[in-house]
Amino acid sequence: MNFQIIEVDNKTLEKAFLDLPKKLYSQDKNYIMPLDKDINETFDPQINISYQTGDCKRWLIKRDNQWIGRIAAFYSKIEKTDTITGGCGFFECINEQEVANALFDTAKNWLKQNGCHYMDGPINFGDRDSFWGLMIEGFASPSYRENYNFPYYKDLFENYGFTKEIGQTTSLISEEIFNFERFSKLSSRVFANPVYTFEHIKMSNINKFAQDFITIYNKAWAFHENFVPMTMDKILVRMKQMKPILVENLNWFVYANGEPVGFYLTVLDVNQIFKHVNGKMNWLGMLKFLYYKRQVKRVRGIVFGVVPEYHNLGLEVALIMKFREYIIKGNHFTENELAWIGDFNPKMLSMFESMGAQPIKKHITYRFNF
Repeated sequence: MNFQIIEVDNKTLEKAFLDLPKKLYSQDKNYIMPLDKDINETFDPQINISYQTGDCKRWLIKRDNQWIGRIAAFYSKIEKTDTITGGCGFFECINEQEVANALFDTAKNWLKQNGCHYMDGPINFGDRDSFWGLMIEGFASPSYRENYNFPYYKDLFENYGFTKEIGQTTSLISEEIFNFERFSKLSSRVFANPVYTFEHIKMSNINKFAQDFITIYNKAWAFHENFVPMTMDKILVRMKQMKPILVENLNWFVYANGEPVGFYLTVLDVNQIFKHVNGKMNWLGMLKFLYYKRQVKRVRGIVFGVVPEYHNLGLEVALIMKFREYIIKGNHFTENELAWIGDFNPKMLSMFESMGAQPIKKHITYRFNF
């Protein structure tokens, strides 16, 4: 091997880890640099509460005094079980299988040393709504905190031995293609039923909505493999991070007899802003953020859930209609990105299709078993 793998363990290497994509994607007009702040917070034990149940490492690979790739690996221990989940992410690499293999081997060996039996990737050291999955279709419009990569990464992963674990579809809906008549009829029964009430998020009462989110999330996602219950600490961190890009009346909860049973949460697709800041939220970046924020036309649905006992009652449709009502009132946003729906949820995919939503991006979460 004519390259060297170095663990990221100081500020100089942390900067090299952040800056590597700038060189790799310098000729890719569709690439939008993630915020340095978002990446740094992922690897900060004082901010990322995933460190409470796990750990992570980062590496860079060098040849001829040039950085040519990077990877991170992380594991988490699931409480009250003996399960240790392993993953890799933040992978970037030149188009050479040997270099990619060296990075994957480094991540795999560290995970094995820490009791893992598989490695999912590319994933986030945290929630699935960020930096999760390898993009395989739709390379034209990367969204905020969404993985974007070169098409050849698919071959790098699969040639190493990764196999598909989850397929993730992102769709786009606009007023022109929305099947309003059908969904209006379906939702009218829900709105006429006095059992159900709807309320949008109010940041002034964030603790209440955080607790409602936890109640719904922990019921709706409990069937997933390696499910980790949501906690107040974790969701409050995420909601506070979302505050600058969250529009209150575009985020809805539904209650049955006063009990929280469903939600639909969205954020501004601020990559329409961040393409102008080159990853830096310094004073100039903040000025650009405030200037371009008024020009954002797209919002991004990041999480959609209804507790199992209220499935197939039209609540999902009613949440969409509440969201649409305020989109129309605002008369500002023109597109809604519906991200990401796993192929383990065919009913949701079918509902989005019946709405008229058009698939625009696909990601794959891979697994490599040891």
